[in-house]
Amino acid sequence: MEKEILEQGLNLNRRKFLSRLSLGLGSAALGSLLIPDLFSGKSGAEEAMMSALPHFAPKAKRVIYLFQNGAPSQLESFDYKPLLQKSYGQDLPESIRQGQRLTGMTAGQSKFPLVGSYYDFQQYGESRAWISSIFPHTASIVDDICIVKSMHTEAINHDPALTFFQTGAQVGNRPSMGSWLSYGLGSENSNLPAFCVLLSRGKGNGQGVYSKLWSNGFLDATHQGVQFSNSEDPVLYLKDPESMSRSERRKMLDQIAAMNDLSYREFNDPAISAKVQQYEMAYRMQTAVPEITDVSKEPDSIVKLYGPDCLVPGTYAANCLLARKLSESGVRFVQLYHQGWDQHGNLPNEMAMQAKDVDQASAALITDLKQRGLLDETLVIWGGEFGRTNYCQGNIQVDNYGRDHHPRAFSIWMAGGGVKSGMVYGETDEFGYNIVENPVHVHDFQATVMNLMGIDHEKLIFKHLGRRYRLTDVSGHVIKDLIA
Repeated sequence: MEKEILEQGLNLNRRKFLSRLSLGLGSAALGSLLIPDLFSGKSGAEEAMMSALPHFAPKAKRVIYLFQNGAPSQLESFDYKPLLQKSYGQDLPESIRQGQRLTGMTAGQSKFPLVGSYYDFQQYGESRAWISSIFPHTASIVDDICIVKSMHTEAINHDPALTFFQTGAQVGNRPSMGSWLSYGLGSENSNLPAFCVLLSRGKGNGQGVYSKLWSNGFLDATHQGVQFSNSEDPVLYLKDPESMSRSERRKMLDQIAAMNDLSYREFNDPAISAKVQQYEMAYRMQTAVPEITDVSKEPDSIVKLYGPDCLVPGTYAANCLLARKLSESGVRFVQLYHQGWDQHGNLPNEMAMQAKDVDQASAALITDLKQRGLLDETLVIWGGEFGRTNYCQGNIQVDNYGRDHHPRAFSIWMAGGGVKSGMVYGETDEFGYNIVENPVHVHDFQATVMNLMGIDHEKLIFKHLGRRYRLTDVSGHVIKDLIA
């Protein structure tokens, strides 16, 4: 076999030969989970079982992260502050601001006029949690979620704040949380990636997302997130070329693997093995992905639950439904990014539209997982990269105002996967500006997610260029009060 390959391939320019054979595979678009290792003779699952068992019994098996990109205002969602209504137009007291760093968008303002929520709030559930009127569906599942009102971060602008939440660092080139979990726990399904990424855009002012957020960083390329698109081809370049049969594709992959095996034995470069694994994953995904992304067989009750947009590829509702299907099929980490939450102005109109985009589908996902018996083992997270100021950016009007970035205090919610339900954790002052009870830093949040997945965040380490790295860098504490 090797002799035939050498005769066919090495007489050609090797790069041209591989380029011809790999036509249509789209390996650049595919980061996979651990899959059969053609060089060691052991499957990726066996390798994972030997080297990547959880440190202790996990509460959750999988994560669905509904990231609200752009930073939704906590003051119009889950952190009700009636004092701001009474203090409309008054200047934020310096004793509350305490010289906090501001962005360039409001640092030049001579005054910081306080403004309360344009929307009404009511209490719901046994927790009596306050929830804004623009999130009625979330209010209906309040006893299934845990609202954390005391998140905080150091990052004050979108790119570093978003990168910080995803990778544990404000700079790029670090592995994403999904990559760390793929590296630490391996795969549950050899036909699908361990880490999938879904994108959608709302009606508000959007901030960009970029592939560095789901990068494998310095980890093996098999742990990179696989982005699904809303086109006819959910994973680009996955189909066989029209002139190639399935058996021809199999023969081609076998030849590529054999040639790369020769290179691997010579250079011992793990990137060669990772490339072959990506080819093999692409081959198996050709069958698995079309089935997973087909929602035509979903019953009318599910369409009604998520809303009609769940049948429109690329919408938030469609991505929530797809996230359930992927998670149900064993995908370890599903990351959604929904853009449009950057309300520096026109907040009353834009935020209501954004909430309408996500409220029903987010609640439907919880209900759907629960009725399938999957919520207890699936951790669902909803939230953005920081919060919003209690004062108005620019001109203030009762029905038209905006809020700048506020890293010092903001809200997220979590559900399932071992998290206490029907609970509100943490508290801010009466101005909604500073945390006064149970602060949760980004690294604390990451450490807690890892703990729920059965991983000690201080032990999941990768040595790179002489330094030992982990998702939580050199800090982070598990918030045990959040764990059931």
